[in-house]
Amino acid sequence: MSDPLLPQEALEWQARAREVADKFIRPVAWKYDRLQQYPWEVQRGLKEYGLFKCFVPKEYGGAGTSVLNLCLVVEELAKACGGMGVGFAVNALGSFPIMVGGTEEQKQRFLPEIAAGNKLVAFGLSERDAGSDAAGMQCSAVRDGDEWVINGHKKWNTNGLVAHVNTIFAVTDKDSRSRRISAFVVERPGNGEELGDIDGFRVVKVEDKLGIRAIPVVEIEFNDLRLPADRLVGGKPGLGFKHAMMTLDKARPGVAAQAVGCAQGALDFALLYATGRVQFGKPISSRQMIQQLLADMAQKVEAARQLVHAAARHVDAETKAANKFAAMAKCFATDVAMEVTTNAVQIFGGYGFMRDYPVEKYMRDAKITQIYEGTNQVQRLVIARNLIKEAAGLDHLRGFIPIPEDQR
Repeated sequence: MSDPLLPQEALEWQARAREVADKFIRPVAWKYDRLQQYPWEVQRGLKEYGLFKCFVPKEYGGAGTSVLNLCLVVEELAKACGGMGVGFAVNALGSFPIMVGGTEEQKQRFLPEIAAGNKLVAFGLSERDAGSDAAGMQCSAVRDGDEWVINGHKKWNTNGLVAHVNTIFAVTDKDSRSRRISAFVVERPGNGEELGDIDGFRVVKVEDKLGIRAIPVVEIEFNDLRLPADRLVGGKPGLGFKHAMMTLDKARPGVAAQAVGCAQGALDFALLYATGRVQFGKPISSRQMIQQLLADMAQKVEAARQLVHAAARHVDAETKAANKFAAMAKCFATDVAMEVTTNAVQIFGGYGFMRDYPVEKYMRDAKITQIYEGTNQVQRLVIARNLIKEAAGLDHLRGFIPIPEDQR
């Protein structure tokens, strides 16, 4: 259901994404989940409808950077398949470091091809021993004349098997604390479904996952990978951690939107099933316990959606509260997604536990949203740190602790 309070442009992106979801994703979602293969036919549909333009600035072939529009597109895609929702969203995640920190030459080189849907993008930050502690990464890049030489591993690289462009973060100054990390653009030759190999870049593992199975998540090994000096994002070393944190603030509302999509998709099926499933002579939707479940699910999904929209607006406006709102939206929406999808399985009863029925996939796809792009435990720390900083603005209330005697 569309929100008439959204801007007209946003509603148009939402409608376009909904058409793509119905036309290209729903007919094949469960097939690719079973096969655990990348859905190139869906990629072609996304390209045909120009959806990759929604997060790329106009001057580089896009429709204008808008996290709100991105969130609306991701939600619609994730309603049909959570995996394919994140398979789209990760292109924005991988592009944001170039947008926020890249040189003009880098933006001109890579962003138009991304906006056109010709090149897919992945994001390489996490490692085996550096997940939440991103600053603890060990992958290294050393300057050698006019080249950088990268060695190490990257873990949990979503889309890494099929991406033409990877933004990879590596240590360039192991003795520095504030300027330890830099970002690089690693490009593989080819367009569309054809990808060439490059020396020093190897996918060493394709993960066998609980959910988002249609989208490859891989481990990458770098063994003396040589890159031209102009592939250093921003042209100066030591800016990578800053670029990564700015990227995650912009991208987290997209993960939250994926979660809302999973939750709404599961709720839609649960409502349809509850009104059609007859027990004891009546549809189970007539039973108060089922009505309570449905009502609670709907309230939480809508609350999550509105928080996602608020976070996206803060990010687009670059407000001081953007970091807090991005963390709040990611944390709340993904917890809601796990609760709502689990309750959808409960409403389906024994059928919900079976792979012949749609809702178990929503539950599997929802779980990862609580983990990637910053676990929800980390999000709560981010939120709390922001709140504690804001406490200084509450000093005018200190005179009421305890309540003055004449006020009691």
